[in-house]
Amino acid sequence: MKQKLDKIEEKINELISLCDSLKKENRLLRKKQSDWTKEKRLLLVRNDNARQKIEAMIERLKTMENLD
Repeated sequence: MKQKLDKIEEKINELISLCDSLKKENRLLRKKQSDWTKEKRLLLVRNDNARQKIEAMIERLKTMENLD
């Protein structure tokens, strides 16, 4: 009986350890996801700014072309 209880206790300790490990991994993954989301937002803004600048340059070139 004592042996069975010891085995059960050992399994419970393993499960607790696994839960702790999974919680830590989950926190790290959520942090990475948050960082990637922020980076994506920043890249979208940069991309939009670049697009606007290119469109403005094209319009200036068209205007210059029409002046000739």
